[in-house]
Amino acid sequence: MLTFQDLLLKQEILRSISELGYENPTPIQEKIIPHILANQGDVVGLAQTGTGKTAAFGLPTLNQIDNFTKKTQALVLAPTRELCVQIANDLKNYAKYLQGVKVVAVYGGENIVAQFKQLDVPPQVLVATPGRLIDLINRGKVDLSNVDFLVLDEADEMLNMGFLDDIETILQRTPETRRTMLFSATMPKEIANISKRYMKDYEEVAVGKRNSGSDNVEHIYYLVQAKQRYLALKRIVDLNPDIYGIVFCRTRQETKEVAEHLMRDGYNADALHGDLSQVQRDSVMQKFRIRNLQLLVATDVAARGLDVSDLTHVINYNLPPDVESYTHRSGRTGRANKRGISVSIINLKERGKIKEIERIINRKFEQQPVPNGLEVCKKQLFYLVEKMQNVQVNEEQIASYMPTIYRKLQEMPKEEVIKRFVSMEFNRFLDYYQDAVDLNAAAENIASGKRRSGKADRIRFKFNMGEKHGFNFKRVLGIINDATNDKSINIGDIEITQKYSFFDIDADQAPKVIDAFDGRNDITLSIVENAREKSGNKKDRNNKGNKSGGYTRDRKPEHRSGGDRDNKRRNDRNDRKTGSGFGGKNSNKEYRNRGRR
Repeated sequence: MLTFQDLLLKQEILRSISELGYENPTPIQEKIIPHILANQGDVVGLAQTGTGKTAAFGLPTLNQIDNFTKKTQALVLAPTRELCVQIANDLKNYAKYLQGVKVVAVYGGENIVAQFKQLDVPPQVLVATPGRLIDLINRGKVDLSNVDFLVLDEADEMLNMGFLDDIETILQRTPETRRTMLFSATMPKEIANISKRYMKDYEEVAVGKRNSGSDNVEHIYYLVQAKQRYLALKRIVDLNPDIYGIVFCRTRQETKEVAEHLMRDGYNADALHGDLSQVQRDSVMQKFRIRNLQLLVATDVAARGLDVSDLTHVINYNLPPDVESYTHRSGRTGRANKRGISVSIINLKERGKIKEIERIINRKFEQQPVPNGLEVCKKQLFYLVEKMQNVQVNEEQIASYMPTIYRKLQEMPKEEVIKRFVSMEFNRFLDYYQDAVDLNAAAENIASGKRRSGKADRIRFKFNMGEKHGFNFKRVLGIINDATNDKSINIGDIEITQKYSFFDIDADQAPKVIDAFDGRNDITLSIVENAREKSGNKKDRNNKGNKSGGYTRDRKPEHRSGGDRDNKRRNDRNDRKTGSGFGGKNSNKEYRNRGRR
C-alpha cells in the first residue's frame, strides 16, 4: 500500500502530516500529488467533498513554493468563508515546519482593515473568496503577478453561487505561466468551459465516475403524503437516536419553520440560513461542530463550505432542484471511509426525480417504509438500555446517596426494579405513539412498489388534448388552477401523451374540479374508468408521452408539513380538540421527550 513517504515530499511536510495522523493517501491524493509534483501541466480533479482534496493540492503546492520569497506564489479560491478558513488552517498545519512560509485567508464578513495588516507582508499562500479578493486587488493590497499555482476548490459551488464573472476577472490577473488546478464534485458544462478556456494541457483525474455519488453513502427514500412530510421527518429522527446530520430545505422560510418546530418539539436542532448575521451563523456552526446540536436545518446556499466530519445522515426534507445539488448534499456524509446515509422524504409526484438521480449518479435508492410507533418505541427503548449500560458512574459523587436509595428499593426484587425502570420510559413512548397514523403513501402497495389504485383517495382524470395540441406539464397545471381558482388542489402524477393528458386529484377535491370544467366546450374532462385507458393505448404511449417528476418538468412542491408534538399532556389534549400543529389534525399523536437529548 502506498504511503506518503513514497510521494517524494519534503521531510518537513512529512513530519507535519505524520503528527496529524496521515499515513496512507486517499485515492484522490494518490493520483493528484504525483501528477502535480512530476508534471508541468494543469489538472482537473473530480471527487466528492470530504475525500481529501485539500491535501491533494496543498501538499504538492507547499512542496514547490519558495519559502523565503515574500511574494504570493499560490492562490486558492473557495466559495465560502467557512471553507476558506478551513483550507487555510489545513495548509498552516501542513506547513508547520516549513520555515518562512506564511498562509493567509481573506474573506467577506470580516473587518477588511484587519486583513490589510495581514497582507502588509505578502504571504506565499493566499486563500480567498472571490468577492473579497477582487476588493483587495482593486485597493492595491494583493498582487497576483507572481502566482505560480492557482487552485479553484469546489468550482461547481462557486459557479452555483454566481462567481463566474469574478473567477474570470481573477484568472485574467494571474500570469499565463501559472499552473491551474480545478477541483469539483461534479462537472457541469460551465466547469468544462472554464477548463477549456483558461487551462492548458490539463489532465482530468477522477475518483469514481463523473457526477457520481460516493460509494460510502447509502441512498434511501420514504414515500409520504406531502402534508405529512414533517411527521415523517420526526419519525426518521426518532428511529435514529444517535443521529448527527443536516436537514436540507429549499427556502429560508421552510428552514425557519422546520427548525422552530423541531426545537419546540424537544430536538437539539437549529437553523442555518441567509437571514442570520455572521455572528449568529458562527454561533450555530460552532454548536453543531461540537455536537451541542444533533440536527442542523439549512438551505443549500447557507450550508456551502460547511466542513463537518462524522455526519451520520443527510436528510432531504425536499429534493433539491438539480442533481448536482443532491450530489453535494449527500457528499457531506460518508467521509473519510466512514459510512453515511442520505435520506429523501418524497411524495408520490416526486418518484420520477428519484429515478433521474439514480441514473445520473449511478447509485440505486432503496425505498423504506416510514417506521410505525411500535418500531420507534422499540428502538428508543433499547437505545436507552444501551446508554444505561455504558454510562460512566461517578462513585465519589453518588456514594452519599446510595444508602437511601438501597433502603427504598431493598424490598423490591431486582427484576421488578428493571421492569419499572423500563416501563417508566416505555409507557411514556407508548402513550404518545399508540395511535400514531401510518405515514406511508400507498401503504398497501409500498412493498411491491405498485401504483396505488386511487379509488379510495385519488381519482384519475383525463383531458381530451395532449402534446399535439400544445399541452405540456405547466399548461395542464395552469388550466386546472385557472378553472378552479384554487391552488390548494393537490394535483399529482401528470402524464402527457400525444392525444390526451392524465392527472390525479384527491378524491375529496374531485367535485370542485368536475364543477369547474362542467359545461366547457373548449376542453373535455372525463374520469378514467379502467387501467387500460389510464395510460392511453400502447401506440399513444409510445408517441413521446412524458411523465411529471423529472428535473426538467416538475413544478416546485408546496410546503405543507405536518405534525406537532408537545410533552405536556394538558396541551396535548387541547391540541386534540383544536387540531392545532404544524399542519395536520394527527400532529398531536407524535411524541418527543423534551430535553431527552
